[in-house]
Amino acid sequence: MQLGIRTGLGDDWLRIGGMKVYADGSLGARTAALNAPYHDDLQNRGILTYKDEELENLIADAHRNGFQIAAHAIGDEAVSVLLRSFRKLENSEKLRHRIEHASVLNSSLIEEISELKLVVSIQPNFVTSDTWIESRLGPERASYTYAFKTMKQMGVLTVAGSDCPIEPLSPLLGICAAVDRSGAQALTVNDAISLYTRNAAYASFEEHTKGTVTTGKLADLVVLEEDPREVPVSTISQILVLMTIIGGKIAYRSSKLL
Repeated sequence: MQLGIRTGLGDDWLRIGGMKVYADGSLGARTAALNAPYHDDLQNRGILTYKDEELENLIADAHRNGFQIAAHAIGDEAVSVLLRSFRKLENSEKLRHRIEHASVLNSSLIEEISELKLVVSIQPNFVTSDTWIESRLGPERASYTYAFKTMKQMGVLTVAGSDCPIEPLSPLLGICAAVDRSGAQALTVNDAISLYTRNAAYASFEEHTKGTVTTGKLADLVVLEEDPREVPVSTISQILVLMTIIGGKIAYRSSKLL
């Protein structure tokens, strides 16, 4: 704090973001902390990285010193423990604290996330890569895994990323995965695009310079060969990027435009 290092320090090219905290592990390794055993490993509920008091103190210290918290929590038990810590913060909305992943949820957890005005950072491509979700969690919990649409309906501000290098970097892959999925949690194309643009800019305190095509903003843009809203949803990931513009200057131009 004495050095002035906190979230937001820097400029439009490089700045301090959130402080990453790991509350649990992963579903792939069966280390994500669940409130009931894994469906395919009945002796295992995953792990919590910190004791409750340790996590509470860590989050309180980061908050007090001006750091946005980006807390990795995949399992419902890990999310529940995090929420107990976030509930004790004063003026927590100011720093737009985030839960990274929040993969396994239920309606009561989503409601509390919404009430606390926490940001949830999701990785839509997990929907396509985690083919074993139902066998690992069982059908009931699987129905609330990657609950993108329910979070939107319940007022949770959700942003999206890739989790690269775990998943490929391309936002078009993530948009495709969020839209082209079975069940009730599929998003519209417009909603999926917002996860990577307007919502993401807000989560990083950059809504006044990025996130929408608006006069006075930085003009960080891409030009696509096709409109994602007009093609079959299964082909969104195949759309070609014709041009990338950063700060109003062309940084990449496809050979198709030469």
